[in-house]
Amino acid sequence: MDIEKGRISIVMLPFLAHGHISPFFELAKHLSKRNCNIFLCSTPINLSSIKNRVSDKDSSASIKLVELHLPSSPDLPPQYHTTNGLPSHLMVPLKNAFETVGPTFSEILKTLDPDLLIYDFNPSWAPEIALSHNIPAVYFLTSAAATSSVALRALKNPGEKYPFPDFYDNSNITPEPPSADKMKLFHDFVACFKRSCDIILIKSFRELEGKYIDLLSTLSKKTLVPVGPLVQDPLGHDEDPKTGHLINWLDKRAESTVVFVCFGSEYFPSNEELEEVAIGLEISMVNFILAVRFLEGEKKGVLPEGFVQRVGDRGLVVEGWAPQARILGHSSTGGFVSHCGWSSIMESVKFGVPVIAMARHLDQPLNAKLAAEVGVGMEVVRDENGKYTREAIAEVIRKVVMEKNGEVIRRKARELSDKMKEKGEQEIGRAVEELVQICKMKKDAQY
Repeated sequence: MDIEKGRISIVMLPFLAHGHISPFFELAKHLSKRNCNIFLCSTPINLSSIKNRVSDKDSSASIKLVELHLPSSPDLPPQYHTTNGLPSHLMVPLKNAFETVGPTFSEILKTLDPDLLIYDFNPSWAPEIALSHNIPAVYFLTSAAATSSVALRALKNPGEKYPFPDFYDNSNITPEPPSADKMKLFHDFVACFKRSCDIILIKSFRELEGKYIDLLSTLSKKTLVPVGPLVQDPLGHDEDPKTGHLINWLDKRAESTVVFVCFGSEYFPSNEELEEVAIGLEISMVNFILAVRFLEGEKKGVLPEGFVQRVGDRGLVVEGWAPQARILGHSSTGGFVSHCGWSSIMESVKFGVPVIAMARHLDQPLNAKLAAEVGVGMEVVRDENGKYTREAIAEVIRKVVMEKNGEVIRRKARELSDKMKEKGEQEIGRAVEELVQICKMKKDAQY
């Protein structure tokens, strides 16, 4: 590619999760509009989820999808080469399969001969293979700087006090010797930062977590370059027949009076959990859309008897996929009951919708805490048994969506959304400049 004119060729390799491939694809769209040729590489099942969006009239034709085939087995057929809808017991086999295709990816790099690789946390071999082809590699972090700074500081400086104890207080935590599996995970996490060329791209923006971005930059000894929220256009091509029905229903509701409930693409609530959420929605007396997912082939969870009849037209239950961005972007939506995955937090902030946090695991509890710290969310408090109860769920929903004391959160969510819109795509512009500079330095070093 003609680097001197600022046109570069980039291969992008996300992890096999929708929460990763979606921001990678959104970043690809922004880069392709700025003189970059993009090759987005993933498994066929993952690419199928975005294939129709590549032909979107607003997307550049310079995005090509490149299939990466994992070894197939009776336990891990091609439809399970994604975390979306994957049974939990197959997560480790999927990650192990992904780790085996380094040689295949090496051949892809050899054929495409790009100027740059943008890689994810998994697989661990990606930046090393790029280096073997003399291709610079840049890490794209799709999680929050806040949560990543907690993890990286604990790994690099175990026992050292975290500098923002109101967010995370480790002063009373005694580090335990990690298992062999955790040691590998820790090593891979640290290596992701270390192997990145000069900069790290991050799906975030300074107005949300500026001090944590600075901390992570110090810890990683890399310049962190925020690229914004990277939220899919809610008016994209990937319409579903039920979308029209949902939007028509929302159109008939008053502004900011509906709460949307969704726990992501990888969490499947138990019948007990679903009952607490459903009854919580019922007694809150707030309009709602409840999106529920079930594992393929398993018995479906059961909503409380008579629930649908009792709530009547006040609520809609959607089974499976729901157009999250369309719902959050609708003026009738006034709250988002969320598991607090980072992509969901970003969507909520973009559309100015307060978060009602029901975090589950991994980075989600800290994401929930960040939303509350910034003032755009409120956490549902668990009971003494560590469970979410219907009463607690209903109480927070009413506070955030209906009551006067929730106006502070509602206003803060709108203000942060407005700031994001004002910045436009400044972050992407800087990111492209940094990437072009890295490619130029590589080219100059060859001569």
